[in-house]
Formats: sequence, structure tokens, C-alpha cells
Amino acid sequence: MSEQHTAPIADKKPSAKAKNTRKPAAKRKSEARKAPAPDIATEAMKAAGIGAGIGEQAAQSPNAMSPIIGISREDVLAAVVSIVGGAARQPFTFMQHVGAFGRKVVDIVGGEAKFAPEPKDRRFTDAAFQKSPFYSRVMQSWLAFQVEVHDFIDTLGLDPIEHRRAMLVADILVDAVAPTNTLVGNPSAVKLALDTGGASLVQGVKNFVDDMKNNNGMPSQVDKSPFSVGGNLATTEGKIVFRNEMLELIQYTPKTENVKAIPLLFVPPQINKYYVLDLTAEKSISQFLVNQGFQVYVVSWRNPGPEHRDWGLADYVSALTGVIDVVTGISGSKTINVSGGCSGGITTATLLSHLAATGDTRVNSVTFWVCVLDPQMEDSDVGAMVTKRGIDMARQRSAKKGVLSGSDLSRVFAWLRPNDLVWNYVVNNYLHGQKPPAFDVLFWNNDSTNLTAQLHSDYLSLYETQPFANPGKEEILGHPIDLSKVTIDAFIVGGTTDHITPWKACYRTTQMLGGKREFVLSNSGHIQAILNPPGNPKAKYFINPDLPGTADEWVANAVPVTGSWWERWAVWLGERSGESLPAPKKHGSKKYEPLCDAPGTYVLG
Repeated sequence: MSEQHTAPIADKKPSAKAKNTRKPAAKRKSEARKAPAPDIATEAMKAAGIGAGIGEQAAQSPNAMSPIIGISREDVLAAVVSIVGGAARQPFTFMQHVGAFGRKVVDIVGGEAKFAPEPKDRRFTDAAFQKSPFYSRVMQSWLAFQVEVHDFIDTLGLDPIEHRRAMLVADILVDAVAPTNTLVGNPSAVKLALDTGGASLVQGVKNFVDDMKNNNGMPSQVDKSPFSVGGNLATTEGKIVFRNEMLELIQYTPKTENVKAIPLLFVPPQINKYYVLDLTAEKSISQFLVNQGFQVYVVSWRNPGPEHRDWGLADYVSALTGVIDVVTGISGSKTINVSGGCSGGITTATLLSHLAATGDTRVNSVTFWVCVLDPQMEDSDVGAMVTKRGIDMARQRSAKKGVLSGSDLSRVFAWLRPNDLVWNYVVNNYLHGQKPPAFDVLFWNNDSTNLTAQLHSDYLSLYETQPFANPGKEEILGHPIDLSKVTIDAFIVGGTTDHITPWKACYRTTQMLGGKREFVLSNSGHIQAILNPPGNPKAKYFINPDLPGTADEWVANAVPVTGSWWERWAVWLGERSGESLPAPKKHGSKKYEPLCDAPGTYVLG
């Protein structure tokens, strides 16, 4: 693969670590509420160019399902202890690094520049860090500290897993003491305070107090005021045609004279609400497909409470088999196509295994988007934090509460990616006195739901036993899970910079299924890989018709395609959606009468 092909597919997330120069290390039911007029601090921020891109950066870190739901506080503490214990066991080595850090600081104070931040590290983009002798030395001293901590951990002789855990925790701790997290150490905050006569600091204190009261002590990630579900989000026209205790089913209104005979059913994640598929008119994959002549149905899961603690994976699979009855009953088609993403993809895969085991052939094809069915510890640095003890304790905590709450999961994610999800907002909200961005993806991301204790436990069991990669290790509804028996065609999507479901892990799904498969690599992160509509000037994806045994082999011969993978998928799906028929004149059927307009009621809970 040529160099221009390889660069966008790098599996490493953009680094914010130091560079050591010595060595490399639509208006429907109601109008959306208007955002309030900007205040003086906002205007000053815009004039200074401060805060640009914070929403896009944070949107790369959604609260999606991941194996890190098995991380425990004790495992994090153990990683800290391994660092402290290393210093106690090797005091001479520790003092050597203390001394080396001291010498670096002396050189830095003397005007010798040794360190420079990574180009993509947004914390040090203010010109003062290059032009001001004070701020330049402060920055370099912190970067020297970071490098020395890394070098010290490298000398401890930890095994690879312990080393990765220690490095992850060390980075979290070192980033916490970055000078940009303080008023004095952040030149843009100081300048803004002076330009606004202190108004930015006053507003920052107000923002802090409000977050303490109303946001569980965490800095707010999004200004929610401009958005409303059913107002300017989730606006694709449709009806709720089925409802039970667990879910609502949306049937979208056809927008073409003729439609494909075989309908499509979306199965979204249980930990997030479905409307990531129908975010805005411009970003709605559901609307795109309706406009292409597809019959589209979407499951909207209920946000469960402690009283639903016993809903497990088997219950969700059973519910989906009932949904297939509804979709085939309304459409008149004997088969349907199914698409599942992230944890919804795990549920979809389990459903397909169950259908195959029972001889049910009503699913014609499947699409998986940003979904890992065979997670492995080495997939990401965060994966190294998952232990048997952590999994057991996570299971016990959700069993005690009845649910794994979306807010709890959000906090875990935030502190594992603090630069993107904590310190960015400490600076923006408190030091700059600025509102968080009004960003649709972040609104959706913060509109999270709970996971029932039993479903949480079942997902953890899947992580432990790996039944998709090891057929027979788990059963569902009395049948062993075995994806090799699933012989329908499959379309699989990954994202180049996705750290939640790394693309190489998504690729492994191609080796588990028995039918014809196609893998597409979207040039984006976890959510942007999905929200990649036609017309996006940055849209690009990679293809390779061959599916060798490893992701590295696949990418070596992958070629880039400019444009949105939605268009490629629409062609693929169209070839598997039967003949064209006159579009239905109404929603539902005699048996399944429409209940209310989309987006329904469960999405509001």
C-alpha cells in the first residue's frame, strides 16, 4: 500500500505526549429552543480562536459499550501501587530519574530547549508557549516530567500487561498536573480574564457550582439548550407500530413511489439511544435509506430501571424474534435484512446464532457497524485494565443496583480519557468561563441509558468466554452460540481512529461468519465512522475484496475510495433487498396499528 494510503489507517490514536528531541518516544412537532445570546466571554473566545474543535475532539470518545465496563477501582489502584512499589523496590533507580529530571529542569531554566509537545496536542497551541520565556519553560518542565515518568516505568521490569496498565494510569496522573489545567499555567485563560475584566472567571465559578449541583461533579460536555429530540433531532417521519415492555418499533414513512420488497431492521446499542441513526436531517442514515427506496424499521429500546434487573441477553434476543414477526407481518416479506452496531451488534450476532440453530431463515443479510465480537486485551491500552477481579466486581456492583447506570459508565470513560473528556472542559467551562459546545453528537452521547444488571452480566460473560470466536462456550435460549452456522451475507464496517471498537478487532468478525462478507474501513472514529453522509468533503473509506486471516494483511492491499461508505452500502443492500414494489400507503397493518408518531415515547425516557 502506498504511503498516502497507509497514513490515515494508522491504528494509534493521536498522541498528546511529549516529543523528546533527543529521542522519539427540520421542524416537526416543535421548534428547537434557541441558544441564548453569547456573552462577553463568548465573544472574546471567538476573537481569540479559543476552544475550536472541543466538541469534535470529545465526540471521538462516546460512552459506547466496551470491555472497560469490567474495570474496577481496585485494578486502577493496583496499577498505581505497581508504580509506587517499583520506586520502593528500586530506590536508587528512582533517585536516578529524580536527579535526571532535576538536571533537565536546570537546563530548561537556563534556556536550553529540550522538549516539544506533539503537534496534535491542543493544550499547548497558544503562542505564549513558544514566545513567552516563562510559559515556554513551564511547558518544557512538564514535558520533561512526563518523559522521565515514562522512562522510570520502563525500568521497572513489569510484564507487558502490568507495564501497559502502569503507563495508562501514569499518563492519567501526569496529565492531571499539566500546567494548562490551572489558571496561572494557562495563558489563554489569563488573557481572557484580563480582556473580560474578570467576567470569564466569574462565569467559570458559576459553571463549576452548577456542575457540582447538577452534573454529579463532572464538567458538562455539551450545551443541551439548542436541541430537542423530535424537534431538531430524530426528525425522520414515521410511526411507532409496535410496543412492548422492552422496546418500541419505528416504521419510517416511505419517500419514494416504489420501495424494495425486503425491509431493513436496525438494532441499536442498549446503552445509547437509537437516534444516532437519525441525528439530524443531514446526518441521518435512516433518512438517507428511506430516500433511496428502502423500507426502514428501527428498534428503540426502553431505558430500564432497577425493576428490570432480570432482563438478560436471552430476553433481548427473544424480543427481537418478536420484532421480526412484526416487520414481516407489516411488510408482507418473508425475510428481512438486519443491521446492528456496537453492543447492538453483539445482540444481533447472538440473535443470528439462535435463528441459525433453530432453522429460522427469515434474516436475509446482516450489517455490523463498529462492533467487536472477539475483543482481546491487546486491542487497546484500556483493554489492559480489564481483569477477572474487575469483571467480578463490576458484575456485583450492577447486581446490587439493578442496573449499570449511564452516568456511572460516563464517568469511567471520562477518567480513562481525561484530556478529551475532563480537562478540556475544566479549561473551557471553568478557566475560560465558556459554555460547553452545542454539538449534536455530544447531546446524543450524554443522553445515555442504563444497562440491566443481567444484560451487563451476560455481556461480561461473553467477554470472558469469547463464544463468537469459540463456538459452544455459551448457550442462548437452549442452543450453543456458533456464528459459523450463520451463512447469510454480511457487510462489516470499522473506523480507522476508533478506540472504542478498534477496527482491527472489528475485522476479526470477517473470519467468524460462514457467508459472503465485505469489510469497509471508514476514515473516522467510533461515531463519525457511522455519521459519514454523502457530501461530506472529508469522507473516505478503504476496501479490499480479499479477506485474509489478519487485519494487517487486509490493510496492506486496501485501496482508498473518496466518498461515503453509505453509498457503497446502499448498492450492496439494494442487491439483497428484492424487487421494487409500490410503496405502502399507510403505516402498520390491521394487526399492528400505529400507536403514535416517531420518535415515540421510550426515547424520551
